[in-house]
Amino acid sequence: MPIPISYNFRNVLQRPVSTLTTAIGVGLTVAIFIGALALANGFQAALAESGSPANALALRKGADSEISSGVAREQADILRSLPDVATGPDGRPLVSPDLVVVTTKPRLGQPGSSNITVRGVEPTAAADVQAVAQPVTFPLRAQVRITSGRAFRAGSDEVIVGERISRRFANCAIGDHIRFQQREFTVVGHFTANGASFESEIWGDVAVLMPALQRDNVFQSVTFRMRDPARFEALKHQIESDPRLGLQLRRESEFYASQSEQLSTVIRFMGVFITIIMAVGAIFGAMNTMYAAVGSRTREIATLLVLGFSPAAVMMSFVIESVILALLGGLIGCLLALPINGIVTSTTNFSSFSEVAFAFRVTAQSLLAGLIFAAGMGLVGGFLPALRAARQPLAQSLREN
Repeated sequence: MPIPISYNFRNVLQRPVSTLTTAIGVGLTVAIFIGALALANGFQAALAESGSPANALALRKGADSEISSGVAREQADILRSLPDVATGPDGRPLVSPDLVVVTTKPRLGQPGSSNITVRGVEPTAAADVQAVAQPVTFPLRAQVRITSGRAFRAGSDEVIVGERISRRFANCAIGDHIRFQQREFTVVGHFTANGASFESEIWGDVAVLMPALQRDNVFQSVTFRMRDPARFEALKHQIESDPRLGLQLRRESEFYASQSEQLSTVIRFMGVFITIIMAVGAIFGAMNTMYAAVGSRTREIATLLVLGFSPAAVMMSFVIESVILALLGGLIGCLLALPINGIVTSTTNFSSFSEVAFAFRVTAQSLLAGLIFAAGMGLVGGFLPALRAARQPLAQSLREN
């Protein structure tokens, strides 16, 4: 029969110093592990939330990102005229041929510079307001809202800046002037996008930005609202089979989600690699604690055997005790990781080679993964000491003091 689990809890509490020391070692390892998952989750969420399943995004065939794509003005006009394109309240098609350019700008409050994405959108993609009022809703990208200042005016040298990069790059405050090539633009507003990667971009009128950035009449992508999202597959076949276009069509949400896969995988791999190195030390700490417990409880173990508990039950009891100890450390690790939730950081997106600001995202799944990882460390660290306890000679153990 198995040894009651209450016996294991009692023994863990009877060794407060060694228990706390081991638990902290496990907890630090779990905190690093959860931090790596939160970093990858935050980056992935920033890109995944950039798109809407009701929007379609057209790129040049063979292009794997907006930067490597090119859509001629004539092709954009054909897409604009499709009957499957939804219209706004004013009757105009909800279409935005976007110019997407990566430029280098100095950081704010620190030396050096970094790449930043500049997106030119059509005025139909942004509400044209003259004064500060309620936050503006963008008709094509509903998650984008003006939080301070106002939206840019059509045909003007004005831009709006994503909130997350407005605090990281110079000349991005409202009223500042930012230069692209030989032309200065005025920052007139800041916007958010529910944590999407759009918050790491500068937006302006595509008709003004295109000559300012010395770009020909070629857009990087065309985004439009579908009249019936359920017809996406038929629309995709129609566009991709049209010899005049040479375009591929993706759901906007799926496209941006795919842009995060490579870097998210790298972040998770590096996080797990570093955590495994730290876990070796934590496992040895748990192993030493359990070996000490076995050494100090030889007569107690012998008594359990005399009372009729099998060696397998003794072994299982010590493994459970080690897992309980590790889970205590896992809970400490979860508590240590919780404060990083929402902290904003940034990294370079491999797809666009520009900086993307995003927030750490500690999810319930990350915390559960941390506890499972802690239990695994306890299982590995407690196996050999438990095996030693189960193989302990009964007669010799009863004679020991």
